[in-house]
Amino acid sequence: MLKKLLIANRGEIAVRIIRTAKALGYRTVAVYSEADAHAMHTELADEAVCIGPAQVAASYLNADAILDAARKTGADCIHPGYGFLSENAGFSDACKDAGIVFVGPPASAIELMGSKRRSKIAMQKAGVPVVPGYEGDDARDDELIAAAADIGYPLMIKASAGGGGRGMRLVNDESELADNIKRARSESKQAFGDDELILEKAVIEPRHVEIQVFADRHGNAVYLGERDCSIQRRHQKVVEEAPSPFVTPELRAAMGEAAVKAALACNYEGAGTVEFLVDKDRNFYFLEMNTRLQVEHPVTELITGQDLVAWQLTVAEGLPLPLAQKDIELNGHAIEVRLYAEDPSNGFTPQTGPLHIFKPAEGEGLRYDTGVRSGDEVTPHYDPMLAKVIAWGENRDEARRRLIRALEDTTVFGVTTNRYFLSRIIADSTFGAGEATTAFLQQAFHEDPSLQPAKPQIRQLALAACVLAHGTAGQEAWSNAPATNTPMKLDTGDDIVELLVQSNGNKLSCRLGNEQHEMTVTSVQNGILCIIDNGIRQCCQYHRSGDSLYLQAFGESWSVTDLTHQPAAGANGTGSGRIQASMDGAIIDVLVEPGQTVGQGETLVILEAMKMEHPVKADCDGVVSQVLTNKGNQVKRNQLLVEITTGEASEQESKK
Repeated sequence: MLKKLLIANRGEIAVRIIRTAKALGYRTVAVYSEADAHAMHTELADEAVCIGPAQVAASYLNADAILDAARKTGADCIHPGYGFLSENAGFSDACKDAGIVFVGPPASAIELMGSKRRSKIAMQKAGVPVVPGYEGDDARDDELIAAAADIGYPLMIKASAGGGGRGMRLVNDESELADNIKRARSESKQAFGDDELILEKAVIEPRHVEIQVFADRHGNAVYLGERDCSIQRRHQKVVEEAPSPFVTPELRAAMGEAAVKAALACNYEGAGTVEFLVDKDRNFYFLEMNTRLQVEHPVTELITGQDLVAWQLTVAEGLPLPLAQKDIELNGHAIEVRLYAEDPSNGFTPQTGPLHIFKPAEGEGLRYDTGVRSGDEVTPHYDPMLAKVIAWGENRDEARRRLIRALEDTTVFGVTTNRYFLSRIIADSTFGAGEATTAFLQQAFHEDPSLQPAKPQIRQLALAACVLAHGTAGQEAWSNAPATNTPMKLDTGDDIVELLVQSNGNKLSCRLGNEQHEMTVTSVQNGILCIIDNGIRQCCQYHRSGDSLYLQAFGESWSVTDLTHQPAAGANGTGSGRIQASMDGAIIDVLVEPGQTVGQGETLVILEAMKMEHPVKADCDGVVSQVLTNKGNQVKRNQLLVEITTGEASEQESKK
């Protein structure tokens, strides 16, 4: 009986494995890099061991350090998760040599399926359909060029040891072939340490459909339905769903039986995924086999009611599979998206920084697999995936509705995400009709608004103004305030805008140039702004961090930086000399008088607000020309308190 499981991974998959392992009674051990010392998976495990610095090669790919952690803690089995060492045959063998059970297939299966050339040959022998191409022993450039003439164009160049789209090239014409072979070989060598290539006839605009298989050491093998992973960006999966809207029951059975053949052909054990390309006529071809748990396994779990990690541990114990093929039933529909800290409008550039607020939406049929919490830091060291957001429904449309709402209602403040991009895909009519192929994002979605830089509109700016105008005063004080006209200067990220905000009690009007937007504020508290706009009551979430304001409403997120009270930079980098109240409050002391010489940073007035004293300081060197408040006065945010005449200003006056 196995008792203690070490999880050789991090993030959401480590958290997900720990939870199942604990539920089954296993003691759990986490490993972590120095950058992950306070990560969720580290804190959830019963024990945790640091295995090296932040760099992946020195920590999560350090097999010796992981095995040493297993020996130190007495772990008798290791689950590799996905990525890192999960498909490393050498690590599987090293676990075996150390007397530790590797929760995965034997090294021979990993090695075979890790080679696109060898696996394709093995599949042909097993009777699994493959894409016509060239996978000969001689993979020199001239041999590949000769083979390409026989295959015809378009064709795909693929790294034999590759995955994730690396070392892969689409070639439409003979003139492109030699250069692309050179580039693919170089990329493959750099990524995998192996420059062996194969060629395949290109299947144009196919569906990418994969079959979840399981096998045990007693000769049993089953398939648990399919997953459609056709929505891809640069060969990376974006959306996964089960079952596929394209697959018929007959096709499902044929692909499932082929996937089982593939597993049995390599004496497989545990969880594996056989990936196929399916053309418009529903002909299917073997693509590759992933010898591990897939990122997208939750959709299979939701439609089968099975815990695949529990199945993995059952097989690792040497027990037979929990179910026979006839006992596996599919129920409903599930869709998964990968919520990333990335900017779709800027080439999907990964984003880093503090995660001020992360709050998954709640609701029927929703599941979040995540390894982050509010207050965590998104670092540049690892994949910036924040969570997998999964929705289940009795039917596909119900799952779509739930997923769109989940994305819209998930709160993320602090980093830019692909949340809006994902919700737009799920809401798209082509996706809704189940007609999206691997070419969908490149051909039909490339001009979507979610992929374009977006400037906050006047309504969004008005919502920001409502929060900023509220300041730190209580709701009652704010709503009862007299009518005011307040200039407001905001940095939207791409532009600096100057607004005129007119407020009269709880009514607010925001003007930008010729545009104006009016709304009534009903409450501003606990991170929720409630308004009435055009007779409709709506709410907007917000979070303030210093001068930065993050907002989220109507399925979109935006942020602004309040520059209103930041001194305008002069020729010497000094401020304007117009010193304003930073918030509503009471003046408890005035420390200067007209004619007094002051220096930049010197305290002029002390303001009390929220039972705290706040010094109001000079933003430049100069002479106090006016003091416009007295001790004991109640002042409003932005109210002018002191004016300072700078040397620069005096010089300009003398020249008039």
